[in-house]
Amino acid sequence: MDRIDAANQLADKLQRDLSELVGKDSNSKDVIVLAIPRGGVIIGDIIASRLGAGLDLVIVRKIRAPFNPELGIGAVMPDGIYFVDMNTVQALGIPHEYIATEVSEQLREINRRIISYRGSSQYDNLEGKVVILVDDGIATGSTIYAAAQWVKRQRCKKLIIAVPIASKHALEMLRDVADKVVSVHSPESFEGVGQFYQDFSQVPDEEVRAIMRKHSYKSNYGQSTMAE
Repeated sequence: MDRIDAANQLADKLQRDLSELVGKDSNSKDVIVLAIPRGGVIIGDIIASRLGAGLDLVIVRKIRAPFNPELGIGAVMPDGIYFVDMNTVQALGIPHEYIATEVSEQLREINRRIISYRGSSQYDNLEGKVVILVDDGIATGSTIYAAAQWVKRQRCKKLIIAVPIASKHALEMLRDVADKVVSVHSPESFEGVGQFYQDFSQVPDEEVRAIMRKHSYKSNYGQSTMAE
């Protein structure tokens, strides 16, 4: 499958349970789909279109371990709040000064991408909204967990995390922060998200911007002139 196939399977599942998930008195205007770029925006595009909901995105960045940028030791959220895995930090002897510098660097990148993809750093008020937070898959869950923490601080009415594929460990962790976690596939053997996709190619920045323009409910979406 590719991300479009996966998104339609997820949308089918969400539509079947929509009244239970969002509440019988809610309608599509009360629902906002928040996608994690870049692959999650493909998922969010289809989910939002199928549900008649608005689409926006939330960007979080992992805090990289020194000398091994692939190893995440925590995550930074759009409001600058961050968390670290203290067990890993202590085991690797990572100094506080490094973490502070890395957090600042990742926050700058978050802000750059927010402007590049959305054209504005201002978000609509999520208070009282039903938020469906989506990505194209979850392995460890640390990135989407950080995004979920940020969403919860916006005082949404309900948070639903929805993904086509996720590890069982991640789903258990996310149930502690979300009102509902929806996944199409959660296999016993899980090595990585990409193993379940026939096409897991990287999503270009321009495709993300094009999707955001298509769903735009803010006039300044996609109008950034900031350099890539």
